[in-house]
Amino acid sequence: MGVPKGKRSKSNNRHRRAAQKLTLPGFSVCPQCHGLKMPHHACGQCGSYKGRVIVEKAAE
Repeated sequence: MGVPKGKRSKSNNRHRRAAQKLTLPGFSVCPQCHGLKMPHHACGQCGSYKGRVIVEKAAE
């Protein structure tokens, strides 16, 4: 089993972490209300998923 040879310096840690850029998750368009939603999730605006209403939204 591999064992680290020594302490990784702060500059090496920061250099490695800087290469792992944060990216925004990909959004898709809801076919019901045309709002942005996460893929494979219920829409936060209308509460539908795959053409069915999953979450009942309160009337505003």
